[in-house]
Amino acid sequence: MKRVLAVLALFIISPLVYAQEPGLLNKVGSRVRSIGGGGQGGGADTIGFVHRDDRKDSISITFKYLDSIRSNTFDSSINDFDRYFPVPASWQYLGNNGAAAYPLIYTPNLKPGWDAGFHAYDVYRFTLEESKFYKTNRPFTQLSYQLASGKEQMIKAFHTQNPRPNWNFGFDYRLVSAPGFYVTQNSNHKSYRLFSNYQGKRKRYAAYLVLVGNTLKKSENGGIKYDSLLLDPNYKKRYSIPVNLGNASLYEPNPFLSSVTTGNIYKDFTFFFRHSYDLGKRDSVAINDSTTEYLFYPKLRIQHSFTYSSNDYFFKDEKADSAIYKTWYDTTLKAPIDTFYAREKWSVIRNDFSLLQFPDTKNPGQFLLVGATLENIKGTLKGGRTHNYHNLVIHGEYRNKTRNKLWDVLAKGVFYANGLNAGDYSAQVSIARQLNKKLGGVRIFFSNVNRTPSFVYDNGSSFNLTNYSITKKENIISFGAEASGPFISLGFKNHLINNLAYFTDYYHTAQSGKLINLMQFSAAKKFSLTKRWKWYFDATVQVVDGSAPIKVPLVYTRNRLAYEGVFYKNLNLSTGIELRYHTPFEAYNFSPLPGQFMPQDTVTIKNLPDIAAFFHFRIKSFTAFLRAENLNSVQFTNGFGFTNNNFAALHYPMQGFIFRFGIRWGFVN
Repeated sequence: MKRVLAVLALFIISPLVYAQEPGLLNKVGSRVRSIGGGGQGGGADTIGFVHRDDRKDSISITFKYLDSIRSNTFDSSINDFDRYFPVPASWQYLGNNGAAAYPLIYTPNLKPGWDAGFHAYDVYRFTLEESKFYKTNRPFTQLSYQLASGKEQMIKAFHTQNPRPNWNFGFDYRLVSAPGFYVTQNSNHKSYRLFSNYQGKRKRYAAYLVLVGNTLKKSENGGIKYDSLLLDPNYKKRYSIPVNLGNASLYEPNPFLSSVTTGNIYKDFTFFFRHSYDLGKRDSVAINDSTTEYLFYPKLRIQHSFTYSSNDYFFKDEKADSAIYKTWYDTTLKAPIDTFYAREKWSVIRNDFSLLQFPDTKNPGQFLLVGATLENIKGTLKGGRTHNYHNLVIHGEYRNKTRNKLWDVLAKGVFYANGLNAGDYSAQVSIARQLNKKLGGVRIFFSNVNRTPSFVYDNGSSFNLTNYSITKKENIISFGAEASGPFISLGFKNHLINNLAYFTDYYHTAQSGKLINLMQFSAAKKFSLTKRWKWYFDATVQVVDGSAPIKVPLVYTRNRLAYEGVFYKNLNLSTGIELRYHTPFEAYNFSPLPGQFMPQDTVTIKNLPDIAAFFHFRIKSFTAFLRAENLNSVQFTNGFGFTNNNFAALHYPMQGFIFRFGIRWGFVN
């Protein structure tokens, strides 16, 4: 792996070699000399100041996702806090930033093939699928910092540049540090992404490179022991409330504490490299006497993708309470307070070979793809035993984004022909039509996924305690329609799920014996109440059988009432009130050891609406926001305080009042 990183470093740093060119040094020298020279005779002893031209700071920057043909632009709007915070408003985290989280709007796992099964912290991970490949005319850097009550911090850094018109590289970095308000709740997550894309001068060869890594550290307390203590005036300092795990009677929140004595440490790394070569029709356009723009219209593309990924899942409890482990996990420890560890490691190597054929010479948005993938999977499981598996996968895709940009057709299929997950498949079809600017567009879709239950449900997993392996494949059928336009956006989804695998309690597993039918209806609308006052409305209605192991609120809604506008030419302002609410439902419980959410039907959580006041503004490339969150937790029963906490899950209360401050600044170099 060190060799891989060395090659990457050489790949990225190599343009700096051009700094040794005499011509470039002369240019730099002339720019330095131009600072002075205001007087006659060279002005060696004077300093002249050049009037700043804001147009020099303008930038053109676009990006594409992997396997996407659509170019996107930066979103600089400031009215939605979801753009600054890692956990979307439609998700629920367990008490503080960095904690395990689940979506309030249910989304099934539609990934066939091998899957370890640990997804409680996915919302904080950088992933290969979300990687962006940029094209920019100027180097661009963006720095972000966020500070919140409870010593919570978040740092983000982003940079991208094109040292050559046909070559871009950059990086993403994010640090989330949150000590939490309760005992044994600190989180410390670090994520990075290095990316680069290259296209040959004659546009026949292309290459993409991505390195992604995540280190997620989260202490687990298993929830508070007694919910009634939240209203006890003697426990206004929340870290004095006893919890189930951690045994930390003396505790003070510390933002610099990144170690975990009781909790989960998840690490993953992905190296991805794809390159392709096109056969087709060449062309060129003479820009001037010395510059020629080469064009190429592909007819056949030969493509190879290589992926190496590793995952390390580790739970440890250095102060394990034998009574808790016997009750929750039916595990007998040697001493009343002992140590407990569970760990498994995985590595996967994927080689994919694909052919793409383009029927329309001048429409790269229409193509037919066929390919095959060989996966080699290695797992280090219970007792350090090593297991080797493989998968042979065939896949195909048809895509047609018409040249008039009105129709977008996608048909895609994946089939696991041999190996560990033989018989898994995924099939999806979608058709989208852009009507006009007034009505927007519509899309209908259908998908069917047959997948092996995640490996955590296998008896061989280090996190599967005394359960039999679940072998029946899960089958998920999803279909629906979406309509989006400037007036309103509407959506409908129907999920039919058979043989869903899940945890029934802290360690027992089961598989649903009947078909689960989940329907979702959504609507989003921006109301212009006056010239300045805007109302952003989002709502989702979900209907599912109450006995199903899927737990969702009947209604989820988010509303933002904002005063917005541009003032004093450069001040872009959005300030107002945000309200998030969901109807009462039997929210999940959480099992820290296997890192799994589990359904329960004994307690219905009835929360007040989450209320926040916000003040967001942007001046050119500088953005700042101030937020007062969880105003709904105020109460006067035992004196003034923000102690009427909502609950995220069974025995997992949310924070009280949170003051959040953050800045984001972009630099054009």
